[in-house]
Amino acid sequence: MGSISPLLANIYLNYALDLWADRWRRQQARGNMIIVRYADDFVVGFQRRSDGERFLKELRDRLRKFNLELHEEKTRLIEFGRHASENRKKRGEGKPKTFDFLGFTHICGKSRRKLFTVIRRPKRKRRHAKLKEIKEQLRRRRHDPLPEVGQWLQTVLRGWYGYFAVPYSYPVLLSFRRRVVELWLHALARRSQKGRVTRSRMKGIADRWLPPPRILHPHPWKRLHVTT
Repeated sequence: MGSISPLLANIYLNYALDLWADRWRRQQARGNMIIVRYADDFVVGFQRRSDGERFLKELRDRLRKFNLELHEEKTRLIEFGRHASENRKKRGEGKPKTFDFLGFTHICGKSRRKLFTVIRRPKRKRRHAKLKEIKEQLRRRRHDPLPEVGQWLQTVLRGWYGYFAVPYSYPVLLSFRRRVVELWLHALARRSQKGRVTRSRMKGIADRWLPPPRILHPHPWKRLHVTT
């Protein structure tokens, strides 16, 4: 069942969750509602908090019928959106809470024109896990030819940018690359004390093999824009 399991799970959740949630949205919701699901991870947005509270209660009952349950540590109701900061400020509360979805942390922010926007940044735990993986691989590849390691790291970074290079993520991507350079320098230093790589030489090596970050994906509203 291995390779087909994700497909079966998706079909199962389509009935247990998707169809039911769509019916709930049309028949029960008093305000706007949206649901986004990928595999078994999903986010639901509500215009009215009361809708969110009712939906969460009824969702638990719905899933229980299929011997399913929510991951309680990841399940919460938060105030999020264009009015969240202003509303929380009036109540004397702090900044709006964030949420994680598909490897990104989603943050209530503002654009350069001071308009509300959702800022997405690579999830901290995801970054740390990837850097830990790179560090371990560099340890194993310590005696491999430098061009071979450089090509491998280049592929790793391009893959990372390919997924995470969204608007407003540039500072995090730049920090990630800097950390990769530091890890590579450390690995080269441990390889041999003779001909030790200086930081100035390391900069040249990094410039040769490690591509700098650049935003690859446009804003969601641009991707969804249709002209007729």
